[in-house]
Amino acid sequence: MTFARHLKVLVVDDTTVSRMLVCDGLWSFGVKDVLIAQDGDQALKMLMQTPCHLVISDYNMPKMNGIELLKAVRAYAPTKNTGFILVTGKGDKALIDEGRKYGLNNFLLKPFTNDGLRNCLEKVVGKLT
Repeated sequence: MTFARHLKVLVVDDTTVSRMLVCDGLWSFGVKDVLIAQDGDQALKMLMQTPCHLVISDYNMPKMNGIELLKAVRAYAPTKNTGFILVTGKGDKALIDEGRKYGLNNFLLKPFTNDGLRNCLEKVVGKLT
């Protein structure tokens, strides 16, 4: 059994199409334990009840953006070591630096390919196979 089958990932995005693109990529890599949240508030509530190994979150969302979610994940003891990948269409240095200040593990620029997603993911969790 591959490592990917043991990985639990929470995908957070307010756009259905974006959520499904990330999920489809994960499923194609063998990651089957995937939870979905529509915004940062919902994601944080889910993480408090069901911790995950990794969060893949959009940056630009209502209620709580990806950086605010990252801060909340790092501030809550049971989730503080959870891997965190930020997905953004705006990969400017200031945004990435702010994320790194709060423990961002990696980021993925939109639009992305499955190969790009896999490469980004493996830099955080290691080889999936």
